[in-house]
Amino acid sequence: MKIVLLGYMGSGKSTVGRIVANHLNIKFLDLDTYIEEVEAMPIASIFETKGEIYFRKKEIEYLNKIFSNEESFVLSLGGGTPCFGTNMALINEKTANSFYLNVGINELADRLLMEKSHRPMISHLQDEELIGFIGKHLFERSYFYNQAHQKVKSNLNTPTEIAEMIVKKLV
Repeated sequence: MKIVLLGYMGSGKSTVGRIVANHLNIKFLDLDTYIEEVEAMPIASIFETKGEIYFRKKEIEYLNKIFSNEESFVLSLGGGTPCFGTNMALINEKTANSFYLNVGINELADRLLMEKSHRPMISHLQDEELIGFIGKHLFERSYFYNQAHQKVKSNLNTPTEIAEMIVKKLV
């Protein structure tokens, strides 16, 4: 079984993914962590030293590798992964279990405000700019996110509740 979680940063992909993997007793993978380990460099450093194009090429390479090497897993994607190249088509071709963790703008803003300093994409923003930034990004990315087989809407649900929703929807 291959389960892929996608959504905006702060939507809980890694937290929920670990819970789902634990529940199903299968491997959990975080694509960004996987890339950092193989490249022996943090994502932010890859962007700084090698550029985004290099990163996106590696992202698709490692995504393909994970799908070809691993038997069962829960995979948490980076927020932008579904939006580049043919990543979303690949994901939906390789599994019938892609899940968009759909979290509202205000809930994302509340979560990300607390993590801002650890998130290079938003660390430079003023707090009052965050909602507009998230809204713009979600508008741009929703076309890709909505191609997931399943959508799981968070209405201030706990990660465990969201994980339970996913497990109930598995094909």
